Amino acid sequence: MQTADRAHPGSLKPTPANPPTLHGILRHNEPLSAHTSWRVGGPAEQMYFPADREDLLCFLRTLPQDQPLFWLGLGSNLLVRDGGIKGMVICTKNRLKAMHCTDKGHIYAEAGVPCAHVARFCAEQGLQGAEFLAGIPGTLGGALAMNAGAFGGETWPLINKVLTVDRFGRIRNRPVHDYQIGYRSVNGPDGEWFLAAELMLAPGNTEQSREHIRSLLAKRATTQPVNQPSCGSVFRNPPGDFAARLIETCGLKGYRIGGACVSEKHANFIVNLGEASADDIERLIGKVRDQVKNRHGVWLESEVRIVGEPLAS
Repeated sequence: MQTADRAHPGSLKPTPANPPTLHGILRHNEPLSAHTSWRVGGPAEQMYFPADREDLLCFLRTLPQDQPLFWLGLGSNLLVRDGGIKGMVICTKNRLKAMHCTDKGHIYAEAGVPCAHVARFCAEQGLQGAEFLAGIPGTLGGALAMNAGAFGGETWPLINKVLTVDRFGRIRNRPVHDYQIGYRSVNGPDGEWFLAAELMLAPGNTEQSREHIRSLLAKRATTQPVNQPSCGSVFRNPPGDFAARLIETCGLKGYRIGGACVSEKHANFIVNLGEASADDIERLIGKVRDQVKNRHGVWLESEVRIVGEPLAS
């Protein structure tokens, strides 16, 4: 196993008897601002980049049972506070990226595969229904965890079954009915994380799917601030309405706290103008929510997940 030490020496301490050979990279005090789409966040106390699935399973078996564990993909839909994350962060970005057709004509994809890659691969296989995934700036694992959606499509209607792993490196195949799926919400067995999924899609036309993806991405570029650091949509749409409309009618487009600003292009996006802290963004989220509640009587629920510790004063 390779180690990269950013502040102090240290290494994993696997069980002394027959310790496994690990091939991933372990880092200490790794800045999470380099791994989140908002480009903010304090350090991970420890961060592991597994070489592949088997390496991940071996690594999980080395961890103390009481060590906090957090999984990170592309770092979208996530706000890491300025004090960072205690315990171990496992990064699946550019890892866990296997994807292929099964003998049943389904698509197997691991949790670290970007959603946009899933969309394009399905199109290349002549399968339709996954085109909307091209508009989700995250990994399949993140999409499974929150039932991510875009352009009217959602992740879980595509899923035939999932593969999960627990902190002891044990794998389980789980059918869809093991989960309660809602709008941007997924509830299932505790203590398990998504390792892969099997997607079941309808036959389609490759060129038509490619064109559909191109049109969706063009629409996204026109309506969303894709060239500025953001997390995607900040708030869930309330029933029968749109969070962006409610925010815009409060006159909050362009409103800023520190380096965090409500996008002029899409009111349900908060962008980092370049010098934002996680605290700036979190305070702006609270400000927007309070303004919408005061004016419209609607409490906006966060779509973004806020994790980690505040910066010590």
